[in-house]
Amino acid sequence: MFEQGDWRVNAACRDQNPDQLFVRGAEQRKARMVCFGCPVRTECLSEALDNKIEFGVWGGMTERERRALLRRRPDVRNWRELLEAARQDYADFTEYQVS
Repeated sequence: MFEQGDWRVNAACRDQNPDQLFVRGAEQRKARMVCFGCPVRTECLSEALDNKIEFGVWGGMTERERRALLRRRPDVRNWRELLEAARQDYADFTEYQVS
């Protein structure tokens, strides 16, 4: 588990030009390809959702996708806790499936 903020050093985009992640329109779909397979994608996405960051691609989601998610789930007060719990549930489920 990463402490708040520490996750950035492990981000797949850490050596990317930030201008490539803060693009508009269809370019966002291309930009989010950097996120797939990123080891800290959950932390990044929760940072954007918890802080209602409006611009750029975060955790593999575009601005529009994040806005839609926030509208669908106005009840969520801590996205980091929710996403980490979901990640753990998935890990437990896949471990159960393998055993």
